[in-house]
Amino acid sequence: MSFACPVRDQRLVLDQLVRIGELAAGERFADATPDTIDAVLDGAARFAEGEFAPLDRIGDTVGARWSDTVVTMPPGFRAAYAAFVEGGWMTLAAPVEAGGQGLPLALSAALMEDLNAANVGFALCPMLSLGAIEALEAHGSDEQKRDYLPRIVSGELPATMNLTEPQAGSDVGALKTRAEPVGDGSWKITGSKIYITYGEQDLAPNIVHLVLARTPGAPEGTKGISLFLVPKIMPDGSRNDVHCASIEHKLGIHASPTCVMSYGDAGGAIGWLIGDELAGMKAMFTMMNNARLNVALQGVGIAERATQRAVAYALDRRQLGRAIADHPDVRRMLLRMRALTNGARALTYYAFGALDRKASGDAVAGHRAEVLIPLAKAWGTDIGCEVASLGVQVHGGMGYIEETGAAQHLRDARIAPIYEGTNGIQAADLVGRKLGLDDGAAFDLLIADIRAEIADPRLVALADAVEAVAATLRQSGAEDRLAGSYPFLTMCAVLVAGWLMERLARATPGADGFEQRTRAAADYFIAAIVPEATGLAAAAAGGAATLYALPAEALG
Repeated sequence: MSFACPVRDQRLVLDQLVRIGELAAGERFADATPDTIDAVLDGAARFAEGEFAPLDRIGDTVGARWSDTVVTMPPGFRAAYAAFVEGGWMTLAAPVEAGGQGLPLALSAALMEDLNAANVGFALCPMLSLGAIEALEAHGSDEQKRDYLPRIVSGELPATMNLTEPQAGSDVGALKTRAEPVGDGSWKITGSKIYITYGEQDLAPNIVHLVLARTPGAPEGTKGISLFLVPKIMPDGSRNDVHCASIEHKLGIHASPTCVMSYGDAGGAIGWLIGDELAGMKAMFTMMNNARLNVALQGVGIAERATQRAVAYALDRRQLGRAIADHPDVRRMLLRMRALTNGARALTYYAFGALDRKASGDAVAGHRAEVLIPLAKAWGTDIGCEVASLGVQVHGGMGYIEETGAAQHLRDARIAPIYEGTNGIQAADLVGRKLGLDDGAAFDLLIADIRAEIADPRLVALADAVEAVAATLRQSGAEDRLAGSYPFLTMCAVLVAGWLMERLARATPGADGFEQRTRAAADYFIAAIVPEATGLAAAAAGGAATLYALPAEALG
C-alpha cells in the first residue's frame, strides 16, 4: 500500500488553528513565510515517503540487533539517517545560534507526524534529540551549547534521555544512579538505566546521553536529582565508561532499540552537570514536555497511516457484491478513524502553536500549553491505539495476518500511552496541577475561549459537563480527584478537539473532495464522539468509593 503524507490537512491546521500567519508577523518567526511553509511541508512529505516509509516493514521484521554491547540497525537505516542529516531536517525549529532555522515548533510537528506515520520506530531517534535540544538550550552551559548543541541540532550527534531504573519506574525520585565530583568540573556516573530509547545504535559514531543521577549528600526524592551530559565518545576520542548491556524484546517498535544502559563498570562514566546541582527535574521536564507532545504525534501519525491503509483495503475488498467500504458498519469505522485522526491532529498542533506563542513572549499562551500537553499526550496516544485497532477490524481476518501491515500499527501504537509519563500520570497532572494553574485561570480561560466560539449544542452540552465536573473536582479530596481524572481528561480533550474541528469545518466551505471530507469528519466527531465524552461525566465526578469497595486481592 502506498502512503501519502497529509500535506493539505497539515496546511489547513497550521493556517486555521495554529494561525501560523500571526506567528510569522512577529520578529521571532518572521522566516515562516508562506513559501517556506509550503517548501517544508512538501519536502518533509517527499522525504518521509521516500526514505523512512520503505523501511517500515524491514524495521519491524528484522528489528535492531544486539551483540556484545553493539546494536546493529536494520538494513537501509544508516543511509536513511544520513539522508535525514544531510537534508537538515533536525534543524527546523532549533535555535539559529546553534545552526537551526528557528522556525515554529508547529511546523516541525508536521515533519514529525510524517516521520511517525512513515516509520515510528525510526522516528524515535530524532524525537529524542529534539527534546535534548530544548533542554540544553534552556539549561546548558556556554561550553555545552558551543561543543554539543550544534552537533545535536545538525543530527550528527543523536541524543537520549536516561530516567528510568529497575526499581524506579514512574517514581523517578527513587533512582539510585550516583554522580561523584572528580574535581575538575566533571563527574563520575555509576548505575544502570532501563528502557533507554536508542541508547545504542550504529546510525552515528557518537551519542550524547542526558542522565539523571543523585549527587553526594543530596536529599531523597526528586529534590535530590541532578542532570548530566554523558557522551559515548569523549572529546579526546576515547570511549567513555558507558555501554548497552542488552536490548528488550518488545510487542512493537522493533526498529527502535530499547536499551539497558550500564554506567561506570570500569570506575565511572565521565559527565558534566547540566544546569544547577539538584535542579535535574527542572531541566528534565523541559525535555519531557517536548517529548510528550511528540509522543502525541506518534498517535496522530500511526492513526493517519492506519486510516489510509484501511480505506484502501475497504475500497478494494468486495463482499456481498460490493466494496466493503459501502457496508454501513465498515463505513462507520472508516469515518470514525478519519474523525479521530483529524481531531488528534488538531489538538496536538494547537498545543505546539501555544508553545510557539509562548516563545514569542505570550505568557497566557504558555499557561495554555501547560494545560494542553497532558490532553494531547494522553488522548492523542489513546486515539492512535483505537484507530489502529479499528484498522485491524476493517481488514477482518486479514488484519490479524502480519502481511497486511495493519497489525504492526496496533503493536507499534500500544507503547505510546505508556512511555514519557503514562496516560494515567497525564490525567493526574491535569487534575493535580493544571486544573489549578494560575489559581485556575489557565483552565478557565481555555473553556471561556471555547464557549465564545462553539455553535453546536452538543459541544455546548459537553462544555457544561466539563465545567460542572471541574467544579466538583476542585472541591474534592486527592483520591476522589485522581479516581475521576482519566474520564475527565478525555472529556476535556474531546471538547478542545471538537471546538477546533468545528472551526476547520467552517474554514472549508468548498465542494472539492478534501473539503467535503474535512466537514464530514467534523460532523461525525460532533455527532458521535462528543456525546460519548459528555457521558463520561458521572465517572469523572463519581469519586473513589466504588474503586475501593473491595480489597485489591479480591479482584484477582
